[in-house]
Amino acid sequence: MQSQTQAPNDASMGDRTVSFEGIGTHWVIDTAKPIGPAVRAEILDCVESFDRRWSRFRPDSLVTRIARGEVDQMVLPDEDIALFELYDRLSDLTHGAVDPLVGAQLEHWGYDASYSLRPKPGRPPRDQSWETALVRQGGQLQVKQPVTIDFGAAGKGFLVDRIAAILAKAGHADVLVDGSGDMRRSGSGTTRVGLEHPFAERSVIGVADLGVNALCASATNRRAWGDGLHHVLDARSGDPVRKVVATWVTAASATVADGLATALFFVPAAQLRPHFDFEAVRMFVDGTAERTTNFPGTLFT
Repeated sequence: MQSQTQAPNDASMGDRTVSFEGIGTHWVIDTAKPIGPAVRAEILDCVESFDRRWSRFRPDSLVTRIARGEVDQMVLPDEDIALFELYDRLSDLTHGAVDPLVGAQLEHWGYDASYSLRPKPGRPPRDQSWETALVRQGGQLQVKQPVTIDFGAAGKGFLVDRIAAILAKAGHADVLVDGSGDMRRSGSGTTRVGLEHPFAERSVIGVADLGVNALCASATNRRAWGDGLHHVLDARSGDPVRKVVATWVTAASATVADGLATALFFVPAAQLRPHFDFEAVRMFVDGTAERTTNFPGTLFT
């Protein structure tokens, strides 16, 4: 989540395809019928509102105010409670490897608000815990100490779901919401999506056939810098992951698919299957890949 929302340009107005920039990524929405101005405005307001709350790259965001120690308690918007609940579950199932307080560790390695990409001396901080620094009861959030929240593990998928819900409410039944590869589709038929090879961006390791569900991915070659540094960190140590290099997940919810795509860097699919309904592919640093039995697609490797 890296920048403020920019509205679609005039050429996209009234078309069945609308594109815009938001939370530091490029969005494309394809629909069977044109998206009206009021719905477009609602979508952009939704993205901007989320960015204003949960971006650690904005000086005016809630996240930045929490990190500065300016917020000690707040009431969460109703729609954000599900995101917090998902992180509670993922933190528990990965034994703390997935933790939204990884933001301070990302900043230590140089992935900070100014994009310095220059690591700080020493080891990344490990003295903050999602369960102890933030105490939540329903929608009431108490901040026990200044912390740097980063919702990068599931935030984009969460917004994909929010946009899809706005379109569904407006009567759009055939929709593809694509947030730079994290997507959700509704309507008849399927859309074939290539699974980008993390070692060769112009190649794919397979394809997924996306029906009425979501597909989200994560890879260590995205947002990578320096000597082996990238954005997927194990919050328990603060170090970049090494064994798994890419994941793809299909699920009914993009929020869940996005969060699980991160969790699969730390635990196998079998450990998550009792708790979530999903299919997945994992690729390892040696170039091998594994898939769950019913993943809707084909692997070439």
